[in-house]
Amino acid sequence: MNYWLSAGDAAVVTGGASGLGLESARRYAATGMNIAIADRNAEDLAAASEELAELAGDASRVLAAQCDVTSKAEVDSFCEQVFERFGNVHCLMNNAGRGFPVGAPWENNADLEQTLAVNLWGIVYGCQSFIPKMLALGEPGVIINTGSKPGITRPPVNCAYNLSKVGVLAYTESVAHALRSIENCALTAHLLVPGFVYTPMVSRFIPEKPPFSWTAKETIDFMLPRVQAGDFYVLCPDNESPRELDELRIQWGADDLIQNRPALSRWHPEYEAAYKEFTARSGT
Repeated sequence: MNYWLSAGDAAVVTGGASGLGLESARRYAATGMNIAIADRNAEDLAAASEELAELAGDASRVLAAQCDVTSKAEVDSFCEQVFERFGNVHCLMNNAGRGFPVGAPWENNADLEQTLAVNLWGIVYGCQSFIPKMLALGEPGVIINTGSKPGITRPPVNCAYNLSKVGVLAYTESVAHALRSIENCALTAHLLVPGFVYTPMVSRFIPEKPPFSWTAKETIDFMLPRVQAGDFYVLCPDNESPRELDELRIQWGADDLIQNRPALSRWHPEYEAAYKEFTARSGT
């Protein structure tokens, strides 16, 4: 059985001032855990800190730090603050992300680099800073990295976001394997794969919540028991795609490679009818 949330233990959440990060931090605070959140947005950070302190019942149990996860030095500094305040970390949730579309794969290099810096390197830096200290203390804990379904099915809408989340998938698999290879290691790694979640990252582009999206609360409601059960791939449904449809989409993408079909054949006009027939078995 994995470690699970225990009062008095400490949870760290990057991107913790809004969206999935804040919703997760709320749950950890309500469990009686000490909470450390990091975010770039000072205004959101202050509001989240106040809310979490009220939930925790004690402001000393909440640490809120303005931190840019694209800077290894800032992540290292945040890590030092957390261990100085709480002594250890038992739940590390690398969640900070951005979804700004960059256009064609050969355009807007600065935006592409920034997306990779936040979504991928922010997670790498979080693991590099925190995991060695967590291992050294030898206590049980979980590492949860936030991926995304576009990192698995790669729809041709936002190449930068897809690239970053494919990287998160591969990196987190490597972290899980490395931890599993350490004798008597009490840490486990998990990949959160949200569906379409209506968060502030989305609402800046879509003012009203679409009916097919899930809320952050629904997503974290799904995530927590799956991590507790030991799932590595926490594949979340939403109001558009149940598990059965997600599995068929994943299978179709894998078959592109096996059958040597055109790249991203799911969106290729010559395969439109075949794809519809293939996914019709999900009943959606």
